[in-house]
Amino acid sequence: MKKLLFTISITVVASINCMAQGYRNPVLPGFHADPSVCTDGKDFYLVNSTFQYFPGVLVFHSKDLIHWEQVGNCLSRKSQLDLSGLYSQNQPELGWTNAGIYAPTIRYHKGRYYMVTTIFPSRRHFYVWTDDPSKEWSDPVFIDFAIGSCDPTLFWDEGKCYFLWKAAADETRPGIKPGDINICEIDINTGRRTGDIHHLGTGLGGRYPEGPHIYKKDGFYYMMLAEGGTEHGHHVNILRSRSLFGPYEPNPANPILTHFSMKMQNSNIQGLGHADLIQAPDSSWWMICLGYRTSGYLLHVMGRETMLAPMRWDKNAWPVVNGDGTLAINMKCQTLPQVPMPLDPVREEFNFVKRNVPADSYSSIGLPWGWMSIGNPDYSRYSLTEREGWLRLRPTSTTLDAATSPTFVARRQTELRFNATALIDASHLAEGSQAGITAYAAPLNHYDVMVERKNGKLLAKSNIRVGALSHTGQPVELKGTQAFIRIGSDKDYYYMQVSADGKSFATLAKMDFRYLSTEVIGGFTGVMLGLFAQGDSRDGYADFDWFEYDNAVTTSKTF
Repeated sequence: MKKLLFTISITVVASINCMAQGYRNPVLPGFHADPSVCTDGKDFYLVNSTFQYFPGVLVFHSKDLIHWEQVGNCLSRKSQLDLSGLYSQNQPELGWTNAGIYAPTIRYHKGRYYMVTTIFPSRRHFYVWTDDPSKEWSDPVFIDFAIGSCDPTLFWDEGKCYFLWKAAADETRPGIKPGDINICEIDINTGRRTGDIHHLGTGLGGRYPEGPHIYKKDGFYYMMLAEGGTEHGHHVNILRSRSLFGPYEPNPANPILTHFSMKMQNSNIQGLGHADLIQAPDSSWWMICLGYRTSGYLLHVMGRETMLAPMRWDKNAWPVVNGDGTLAINMKCQTLPQVPMPLDPVREEFNFVKRNVPADSYSSIGLPWGWMSIGNPDYSRYSLTEREGWLRLRPTSTTLDAATSPTFVARRQTELRFNATALIDASHLAEGSQAGITAYAAPLNHYDVMVERKNGKLLAKSNIRVGALSHTGQPVELKGTQAFIRIGSDKDYYYMQVSADGKSFATLAKMDFRYLSTEVIGGFTGVMLGLFAQGDSRDGYADFDWFEYDNAVTTSKTF
């Protein structure tokens, strides 16, 4: 009996400690923008924007809102997301290529999960659904009565489903006012409008009002939205009404979340906004939002990341975020009982992951979750089965400088200091072809280490692309057919390195971080660390044995 009581007491103490141990922001580091979250009453599911990357809209699962594990993708088939031909209107020669998927919202209703989003530049809204977020999702159901802007959401009230969106600034369709936040009832089975369009306002006067969501609590309808643009001035406001269709009155204490203040001007986290609210099974309220960690003064390279903050929301009262409308990297607050999820391995061994999916699903390639391509890839150029335990990439004439779909797979940069290393076998690389590793921010902004076959020799060299400038470093001839290639960062610089033995790395080049930062190049995504193959010949290929990502500081030893 004493032994049993001791075991119970240890369990209780551990549970109490778990409840009060706090957590670290961001809860999803690296490019995880525009988060939206839902719960089925037991588990939490979260989605993010993916823009030009494929598959579209990653799906994460959590038990505690802190630890997240990717379990799938909403848009893994070309029939769901066709990214071809999107860039003609976006001037890819300027390197701004953030077409594709903008600002998804995930909602749960009566056993079914729905994800609604917008594709640019057509600005068409659509949603997909599933009964299991870890499996394939349906083909799109398009909203044809509202084309323009972005950030749609779904809201259920008294058995009816409503579609909420913000009209574009140039919207001229009948019954829709430019820039207004609108709502109307729809048939969730068809996406057709079944009620009148109601205008809820245009926010509180901040630039680029976006991401509107509606919540019902204590007889009030609360409408929350972000304003100020997704930069340093980003913030979150909330309004409420006794009627779904308004009028909505603003919270006197707005904004309820912002770091655009003297108090937070030196915080490493900036640009907080585009939030979603969730009530946990224990009745506590939480805000999930985006923000970014700065690499240097006013600059960031990792994109907008997913942050978490506790909320106090008393009956008939306005919500208060983390006591004062700010958050920190190290959050000290009571949490839900924490349930750790499996961590991404430091080394990806490229073993084929078999999934029960259609042949046209990106998941059929067998890559681990989190690896993505640009645009809709040609699956025949990727293989994890032709050489067991190796990733085979077949070059295409589409290079990293193009805004369509090069042979390229990548994962996110998640920390300012890191080393990303791969072992490449270039034995079968064709004359004139190149393969290697890249820190990729945009078609005209990426740093590479590549192996090239030229005049029968295998050469390793650096490549730096910054806008109209492209610089290739002095090539180094490989002693064999394999090489360890690395890109790392000490926060201030990216280093392009090569090694014959995987122990002593020579630096081919280094480059300032700022030329991969969002503030310099524009757009909405962060740096991706990936592998690629390019060349005019349709013959040949490159094999990669593994890819290793760790948070060690790169040395700057020169070759």
